[in-house]
This record gives sequence, structure tokens and C-alpha cells, in this order.
Amino acid sequence: MMGTLPEKRKNEGQRRYEAYWAKQMADPEFRQVYEEEARKKEFWLQLVEARQAAGLTQKEVAQRMGVSLAQVARLEKRGYDAYTLRTLRRYLSTLGEHLGLEVA
Repeated sequence: MMGTLPEKRKNEGQRRYEAYWAKQMADPEFRQVYEEEARKKEFWLQLVEARQAAGLTQKEVAQRMGVSLAQVARLEKRGYDAYTLRTLRRYLSTLGEHLGLEVA
């Protein structure tokens, strides 16, 4: 017995999605934008993970930096890209030990 109708639809949908995604990624302009956005996400994630590894909340980081909770939340917001080197240094020094972030 072949798969049920929902399984067939799922398989067909998966095949269509994979074909669509392959076509999108074959476009150099699309791929460049996609990879840039992926790097932004990775950087955002590094900030959050570094703070969590230091055992601090956003509120605690804000207090130590002398800024509002909203400012720290904005720094850690997905897609935020208006960082200054000074702010990043302050943020990292607030976390304690010498930390480094990789920016591609």
C-alpha cells in the first residue's frame, strides 16, 4: 500500500520546497543577502549566549552598564545592526572575563 493522501501531499510539498530553496540559493544576489542576514543572527546569538554563560540577566547587564533595560534588549535583538565598537566593548566588559566575538 502506498502512503496515505496526507503523506503524499507532505512529500510533494517537501519536494516543491526543496526545489524552490535550491533555485533561490542559486541566485547570487539572494544568496548574498541570505548569508548576511545569517551572520547578523549569529552575532545576536553570540551576545545572548555570552551573557547567559556569564550568568547575568539583561537587567543586571543594564545596571552594570548604566543604561536602560531597553538598550540592552535592543543590543540583543535579532537583526539589530547599529552596534558601535564602544558599546560592544562596554557590553563585553560587563560580562566579566575577557570575551571575544567572531564577526564575519
